[in-house]
Amino acid sequence: MEYDTDTPQIPNHTLSEHQFLLGTNISKNERARLFKEMTAIIEADSMAPYYKYLHEEVDDFPFDEALYTKFAQKNEENATLLKLRIKEAEGEDETEWDILSATLRLAEHYTTIVDHKNAVETYKKALELPQSTGSKIDILLTLTRIEFFFNDYQLVSKYLEQTKALIEKGGDWERRNRYKTYHGIYLMATRNFAEASKLLTDSLATFTSTELCSYEQVAYYAIVCGVLTLGRVDLRLKIIESPEILSIYSSAPSLEPLLNLTNSLYTCEYNCFFQYLLESYDALLLPNKYLHQHANYFLREMRCKAYGQLLESYKSLSLKSMAHNFNISEEFLDQDLCKFIPNKKLNCTIDKVNGIIETNRPDNKNSQYHLLIKQGDNLLTKLQKYGAAVKLSGAERVA
Repeated sequence: MEYDTDTPQIPNHTLSEHQFLLGTNISKNERARLFKEMTAIIEADSMAPYYKYLHEEVDDFPFDEALYTKFAQKNEENATLLKLRIKEAEGEDETEWDILSATLRLAEHYTTIVDHKNAVETYKKALELPQSTGSKIDILLTLTRIEFFFNDYQLVSKYLEQTKALIEKGGDWERRNRYKTYHGIYLMATRNFAEASKLLTDSLATFTSTELCSYEQVAYYAIVCGVLTLGRVDLRLKIIESPEILSIYSSAPSLEPLLNLTNSLYTCEYNCFFQYLLESYDALLLPNKYLHQHANYFLREMRCKAYGQLLESYKSLSLKSMAHNFNISEEFLDQDLCKFIPNKKLNCTIDKVNGIIETNRPDNKNSQYHLLIKQGDNLLTKLQKYGAAVKLSGAERVA
């Protein structure tokens, strides 16, 4: 699904995704294919800095010194012309907007060729120039994309915080939606799936951030976060029956295992659950640069969620019956349940002698009472601090 946008599609995140795959266990043929595709993209934009960066980061990446020199020369010529344009714009006859425009063109040049250091420095210089709030937001979102490209989530967080502050002052609808997608992907990449799910599912209807990912990718991320964290009602409304999710069924066949997994969980058809879970793990989670490090977590939490959902319907259930439901062995189920029971992720016990799983649902009223006491204590503490601060400020005024 294609969307028109005025935002420059830089840096090219296909390169970052391909580079990630080069660090995984892929076949020689797949590796050769990625080398070929990446080299074609690099040649198209004469990306000398990134070409050298790959040569240093990936031992077997094919590197041609003569080609690199050719790219570097072209990059230098373009940069010199753009710097000259900035100097001309700084003359008396030009406006502040001309200076900003020339500076941004230089920054975009560095971003296109993936010159990390120069791109960031030039954008930061542009931020200091007089401009609208919207222009500053665009620059910060571009800086965010650059750090996403290099997987520096600490800097991504920093730029997103700055963007949020500007958006609260006066960001328009389109920029707010782009920020929502960027923030959702950041939260997902840092394993805050619950908050990421809210932002990513909301962003589907107004998605325009093709400079960071495709519509199919953001839908995929929304499904991953949703199936992990949403309850049954929200899972149906926001994922399974979502018009935006339904619209990609035919255009994104690669997401079929994940869609099957989601439907399997919702409809309680557990006999194929593990098949779809493993297919999603192998085909979708492991090859993704944002989700690779969370793949085992996803595998574990989805098993726990499915087990808990089934056990909610029973006071007791035989190991044999539950293993049959999931189409797995009793031995595996016994060992797997023992990973979740001690840390209270599953409220049940196993009677090994009789081969029975007994559920022991928590006392909700008791837990609500303790939560009320805890929240009350926190409120009293805040009020005491506020009272002390008011008294102090009053004493200062008297003095």
